[in-house]
Amino acid sequence: MSLDKAEKPAPAGKAHKTKADEAAPHGRPLSQNPHRVTETREKNLESAIGRALRSFRRQKVMTVADLSKQTGLSIGMLSKIENGITSPSLATLQSLAHALSVPITAFFRRYEEKREVMHVKAGDAVEMERAGTRSGHQYNLLGHIGANASGVIVEPYMITLTETSDTFPTFQHDGIELLYFLEGEVEYRHGDQRFHMQPGDSLFFDADAPHGPEKLIKLPARFLSVITYPQAD
Repeated sequence: MSLDKAEKPAPAGKAHKTKADEAAPHGRPLSQNPHRVTETREKNLESAIGRALRSFRRQKVMTVADLSKQTGLSIGMLSKIENGITSPSLATLQSLAHALSVPITAFFRRYEEKREVMHVKAGDAVEMERAGTRSGHQYNLLGHIGANASGVIVEPYMITLTETSDTFPTFQHDGIELLYFLEGEVEYRHGDQRFHMQPGDSLFFDADAPHGPEKLIKLPARFLSVITYPQAD
């Protein structure tokens, strides 16, 4: 390859965009750092209170300025509390609880919560009956954690299709769903669109649109389905 045809390096100070950056909403890179380790639960009361305060404020569709007006606390002080920088007094927590219409003990729930984990050994997944399932369509629930601090419920399934059929179940439910294909080939429908799914392909979609397998091209077909939706209050 000649130097003329070689790929030119990016100008100094400008990094190449990754596929993850391009896929991020409105072109913004994803900001959460999965490697950030928080303090142990015993030393993290301020952070737990701060996260609870921010969550309650957002549930009330209030800005920090709105909360400041209702409580008489400065915007700077509220920002420090939400970010776990300062420890609020009981009088301050009482004022915040009154403004947000929550019991004062609600600010301590995350501090006291146990973080759940579930380990499912190979072959031990629970076979589920979902509406519209039929012989040859097997759904195995890989784990489940109920009410949790994230506010989100996640249902991971391993789905195996082993028999052809003239009709297929159509699903429509709340939440977001991710499919990742491991084996076989399927034509999968979402709304009025069709997707030819093969091993290594993924499909990420709003599950409120009708969706489901439309045509089984190569069997057996096996894929991971992860459904997420807000947990009920």
